[in-house]
Amino acid sequence: MFMVKRLTSAFKPHKAGLGMVLGDIERLVMDVLWRRGEATGRQVLEDIGKEKSLAFTTILTVMDRLLKKGLIRRVKKEGLFVYTPSMSKDEFVRQVSDEVLQGIFDISASSAASSFVDILYKTSPEEIERLSRLIEERKKASKK
Repeated sequence: MFMVKRLTSAFKPHKAGLGMVLGDIERLVMDVLWRRGEATGRQVLEDIGKEKSLAFTTILTVMDRLLKKGLIRRVKKEGLFVYTPSMSKDEFVRQVSDEVLQGIFDISASSAASSFVDILYKTSPEEIERLSRLIEERKKASKK
């Protein structure tokens, strides 16, 4: 997997969803790239323009920032820069989750684990069952 810079360095827990780790326009750009697979800056602007009116230079500035963070790649095709995500949305979410959980566990593993189980039970009891099976599988695998 392509590693990017630490994604949670600007973690904003008061925001919703991917807004916790991406700026509003960064999230819009990434959504376009994840949906399309690849796009020029102009195509990104056109897609985002359906939701929000932004200047082309703003889109390019945000894409440059995403490029520096390692979240997207850029190649020149027929005289135009074409951008692609450096990882799928699922890989991105997984990496963010790993970073957030590791940070929380670094503070207090026992409190974090207990809180995690309590929150998971309240929001998704079926995930508790899946988690229990996963823990058992890991235990068995580590004994081999």
